[in-house]
Amino acid sequence: MGRLVVLGAGIAGHTAATFAKKWLGDQHEVVVISPNSKWNWIPSNIWVGVGYMKPDDVIFELAPVYEKAGIVFKQAKALSIHPEGGEGEEKPYVTIEYTDPSKKGQNEKVTYDYLINATGPKLNFAATEGLGPDGGNSVSVCTYLHAAEAANALNIAIEKMKKGEKQKFLIGVGHGMCTCQGAAFEYIFNVEHTLREKGVRDKAEITYISNEYELGDFGVGGMHIKRGGYITSGKVFAESLFTERGVHWIKRAHVNKVEKDRVHYETLDGTFHEKEFDFAMLIPPFAGAGLKAYDKEGNDITSEMFNPGGFMFVDADYSSASKPYEEWSVKDWPKTYQTPKYKNIFAAGIAFAPPHLISKPMKSPNGTPINPTPPRTGMPSGIIGKAVAASVVDMMTGKSDKPTHKASMGEMGAACVASAGAGFFKGTAAAMTMYPVIPDYEKYPNFGRDLNYTFGELGLAGHWIKHILHYMFIYKAKLKPGWTLIPE
Repeated sequence: MGRLVVLGAGIAGHTAATFAKKWLGDQHEVVVISPNSKWNWIPSNIWVGVGYMKPDDVIFELAPVYEKAGIVFKQAKALSIHPEGGEGEEKPYVTIEYTDPSKKGQNEKVTYDYLINATGPKLNFAATEGLGPDGGNSVSVCTYLHAAEAANALNIAIEKMKKGEKQKFLIGVGHGMCTCQGAAFEYIFNVEHTLREKGVRDKAEITYISNEYELGDFGVGGMHIKRGGYITSGKVFAESLFTERGVHWIKRAHVNKVEKDRVHYETLDGTFHEKEFDFAMLIPPFAGAGLKAYDKEGNDITSEMFNPGGFMFVDADYSSASKPYEEWSVKDWPKTYQTPKYKNIFAAGIAFAPPHLISKPMKSPNGTPINPTPPRTGMPSGIIGKAVAASVVDMMTGKSDKPTHKASMGEMGAACVASAGAGFFKGTAAAMTMYPVIPDYEKYPNFGRDLNYTFGELGLAGHWIKHILHYMFIYKAKLKPGWTLIPE
């Protein structure tokens, strides 16, 4: 019997583990290691953050689901990878520290035949002074608990406005190298919608702050969409929505400090500014999970397996990062997510190191990088997790000695339904698709993407779709009957 160990139980890790177990059956063991006891449908956290949903609506306990599926679950944090084994252990292994209350603080070695690193991001609030809800001066919607705190802060602000007090809202990203602008985009329009529903919109000044060169970049270099028979840039689409809702914006910004009532930020032209707020929700930059790696002799090989940000090297062309932006290609991006040196280790979702940015890199005259980093969340994360699981299963069962499935973001489409306000009759959402995720200017020289599959619409139906997807993906993650029929 072989053993597959999956680090992480987010969208990529959960998808990989559940499909691998289904395909491997009882002939092989699947072990999931995650510090969290609960699965979180993160896209709906923005609804928790405005009080439209409760935390219990977006989570469930992992242990019963894994027990039913025959997956071994260890609620623990992975600390290190030993791909060649080590002293007293011939097999490769990972070291873990339990977060399970019954074993909290205990360490263990877990050997493996195959390893999938799908740890997801570390929320790097420490990158910006004063950023974040834990001892900082801003709230977040990155976890369901953060989102619940944001909802409480929003309610306090609403009560003040009901008494006639004006409030300044600042929502966006809290560092020049952030990704996940989409979450901030969704949250700001849900806050704006909520304030209108509460009858206090006239008491609010709402401002979006972003590291994007233009609105609508979203870390994918922006996009052109086919809408109503016309081709529209994402910039125009986004600016129209912001203008229509009376939301101000600050772009090309690196937030470098968050105080109790203001942020300090630098813009791409090298100038420094302040912006006051009463309520600030700022997304942090992401880092890798902080795993270390050691060879058989105990030498530290972390820098051979991970980039400086803590993301794992896979089958991408990392040499391309030194080339000019104009020479970057979709061919630089990984296809199998297998690590170059250890053929039994893969990385999926945010855990893999991208070869370079997707958006054009920018620096201020002061040398400060101000550009979105590549998103690897949501639909691409699930697709990659499933493809990696399929390759690992074929290798474990002897069907192949190399990966059999590919999922390049340069050959992959993605769909996104971005909520712009929750409500069964008054809600709206932008439903968008793009193909491919990484622009391919060799194949699509005009816009980098196939406009037959890159389009967007805004309306009430989008809200209904997002609501349906919420329940559908939680149903799938709980492995209810027919779960494999629901796409990633």
